Amino acid sequence: MANILDGKAIAEKVRAEVRADVAGFTSAHGRAPGLTVVLVGEDPASVVYTRNKERSAKECGIAGTLIRLPAETPEAEVLALVERLNRDDAVDGILVQLPLPKQVREAEVLRAIDPDKDVDGFHALNAGRLATGHPALVPCTPLGCMRLIAESGVELAGARAVVVGRSNIVGKPIAQLLLAKHATVTIAHSRTRDLPAVCREADVLVAAVGRANLVRGDWIKPGAVVIDVGINRGADGKLVGDVAFAEAAERAGHLTPVPGGVGPMTIACLLANTVTAARAREAAKRRA
Repeated sequence: MANILDGKAIAEKVRAEVRADVAGFTSAHGRAPGLTVVLVGEDPASVVYTRNKERSAKECGIAGTLIRLPAETPEAEVLALVERLNRDDAVDGILVQLPLPKQVREAEVLRAIDPDKDVDGFHALNAGRLATGHPALVPCTPLGCMRLIAESGVELAGARAVVVGRSNIVGKPIAQLLLAKHATVTIAHSRTRDLPAVCREADVLVAAVGRANLVRGDWIKPGAVVIDVGINRGADGKLVGDVAFAEAAERAGHLTPVPGGVGPMTIACLLANTVTAARAREAAKRRA
């Protein structure tokens, strides 16, 4: 049976590290790292997510602020707010919660965020930095996946890694992170020929496609590390991943559950990114 990678427990380890880092930063600079989360509208899931982010930040000693705007807010007002936050020296991290109302273009808003405050890691400049091996703010979910893989103890150098999914938010960045650790990486997707055979080659398999139970147990190489990023609502209303959990548990060496695997890591890594951004900004000030 697979060893289950407990995302809640590992996320708490990350939070403990963040609390220590925040205390050190605050002592050194006379201020706490600052994170501002912007919510436009009343999407129920987004309301919950943003409140959790604000609360989690404050619990770690980060100066967390949630700004809520009405759903009918024009794009120009959202962009003006982002620009004010870009200029605010007390703000180290800016996160605009997605999805946005239809009159606000996501691409324009994400492009407007200062890349050095882009703690979601979605700005094209950060994607380019990651792809070219330069220091970057990395999307939080891939960062959490990498921490889970590290906790499994697998040696990534020379390992075969397969990422099923090619999104800009998860698939592409985690492939870059795995490559940076010297894994041999394949990005697979809906048009991959003989996807099960490709998956069976993986020492590390990351599933991030948003299709419930797509990856079956017999797709998994015995002993592989399997990271399930998918969050899907099953026919019975329960949350399930992209991996058929019970089948996978019979073959995998390490496996993340859904829920309780990758999910808790995302906010923990957002907090870590905020400290990373704060440190980098202070270092840039010293060099100026």
